[in-house]
Amino acid sequence: MKVRIGVGFAPVPGGSFGPLVKRVAQLGVDSLWLSEQLSGPAVAPMAGMAWALARTNRLKVGTGVAVLPGRNPVVFAKELASLAALAPGRVLPAVGLGPARAAERSAFPVPPGRRGEVFDEALTVVRRLLSEEKVTHHGEFFHLDGIGIGERPVDGPTGRPLDLWLGGAVPAALRRVGRLGDGWLASLVTPAEAAAGIAAINEAAAQAGRAIDQEHFGLSLRVALAEPPAGQLAAIRARRPDVDPSVFLPVGWAAARALISDFVAVGVSKFVVYPALPPEGVPAFLDAFATELMPLQT
Repeated sequence: MKVRIGVGFAPVPGGSFGPLVKRVAQLGVDSLWLSEQLSGPAVAPMAGMAWALARTNRLKVGTGVAVLPGRNPVVFAKELASLAALAPGRVLPAVGLGPARAAERSAFPVPPGRRGEVFDEALTVVRRLLSEEKVTHHGEFFHLDGIGIGERPVDGPTGRPLDLWLGGAVPAALRRVGRLGDGWLASLVTPAEAAAGIAAINEAAAQAGRAIDQEHFGLSLRVALAEPPAGQLAAIRARRPDVDPSVFLPVGWAAARALISDFVAVGVSKFVVYPALPPEGVPAFLDAFATELMPLQT
C-alpha cells in the first residue's frame, strides 16, 4: 500500500499563496489540496489549482473538497478537463455535498431537502462528460442534448478517465462513494470509524457491481503545533459534538505520526495535512512537515 501525505491550504490569502506553492514544490511534497471556503481569505480551489499547476512541474493539486450541488456540472467537467489536459496526471478532484460552513450553503442553491439527489445526478453528468464524446441526459435536475466538452483527458498512470473522489462520512455518503465514487476523502472520523467506513463503501460497491481501488481511501487531518485556537475546537465540536475534539486534532508531530499510523493500520493510505495555525506560521510548518511526516510515505 502506497502511503502518500500531501498538505492542504485553507485560510491562506492570495498574497501568500504563490510563495507557499513554490515552497511546497521545492520540498517535493506529494500533493497540495485547496479547500472551498467562500467567506474567508482562502483562494478559490479551481483558480488556485490552475495557478499552482502552471507554476510547478510535478506537484499534484486537488480540491479538498469542492462543493458539487449548486454548481453547473457541465462547466465543472469542462474546468476539470481543461486543467487535466494542461497538467496530465496532476489533477485530483474530490467533491462533496456542501460547504463545511453552514452559512455558505446559500451560495450553492439546490431545491430544499434535495441536496443529496442533486449531488448524485450532477456527479453522474460530470462522469459521463469526462468519458463520453457527447452526452444526452434528461434527469430531474439537469437536461443535456448532445453536449460534449471536447478533449477528454485520462489519468496518466491508469489511462482511465479522471478519478472522482467523494467526501462525507454518514451512511448515505458511504453508500454513495461505493455506488458512484472512485475514492473516499474522509474528515473528522476516528480510525475505527474509518475502518467501518471502508467496509461499508466496499459493500456498497460490490452491490453496485463495482470495485473501489483499495489504495483510494484518504483522510483530511488538521495538525496543531501548540494549543489549538478555541475557534477551531469549537468548529470541530459543532460538527462532531459526540467526540472530544482533541481526537481529531493531534498536537505536535509525534502525535500526528502516531495517528497517521493508526489510520494506515485500518486501510487509509492517502492523507491531506492542514496546519491548524495562522497563515504566518505556514512556512515554518511546511519545512517541519518535510522532515517529520514525509518520511512516513512508502
